[in-house]
Amino acid sequence: MLNIVLFGPPGAGKGTQSQKLIARYNLVHLSTGDLLRAQIAQGTELGLRAKKLMDEGLLVPDEVVIGMINSALNDNKQAAGFIFDGFPRTVPQAESLDALLAQHDTKVSCMVALEVAEEELVTRLLERGKTSGRPDDQNEEKIRKRVTVYNTETAQVAGYYAQQQKFHALNGIGAIDSIFAQICGIIDQHQPATSESSRQATDEVKA
Repeated sequence: MLNIVLFGPPGAGKGTQSQKLIARYNLVHLSTGDLLRAQIAQGTELGLRAKKLMDEGLLVPDEVVIGMINSALNDNKQAAGFIFDGFPRTVPQAESLDALLAQHDTKVSCMVALEVAEEELVTRLLERGKTSGRPDDQNEEKIRKRVTVYNTETAQVAGYYAQQQKFHALNGIGAIDSIFAQICGIIDQHQPATSESSRQATDEVKA
């Protein structure tokens, strides 16, 4: 099973690359942000709790996130693999994810981090806020707070995966297809059993 952690600060391009990777490797997309926003749209108790925290640019409690991930794994037992978008965000979450995946007889294959400077992130998110309808994309102060949270807490997860020789950093500024080709190259290094068709498809993208 191929399990990819796609990493990077808010606005780094994780969502765009996730969709391309899902199509290429037939993965199930697990975005905690999307799952939480679905709960918010449904007006559930979890959604109301999450909305308050997200509007303030804060993280949702670990036990809530881990519970959602476990449910998603149980609902997709026949999946070829998963792409974790925006999770784990802390070292304890990474440790919990490793333990959870072990219970499902699998593990994280690799982590790819998209690196983008803060000013570029602010510009991207404010632009996205014009159409996303998300209040945390429309306030520069909240955006910078989210980036700060990432830099002070989330970035530490990179060291956790580096110790496992699974961490890879890429420049998140550039042509989408070029960044995608680089990500595919990294993933294929961690997937010895990649099918011939997937190798050919990746080679076509690189070309």
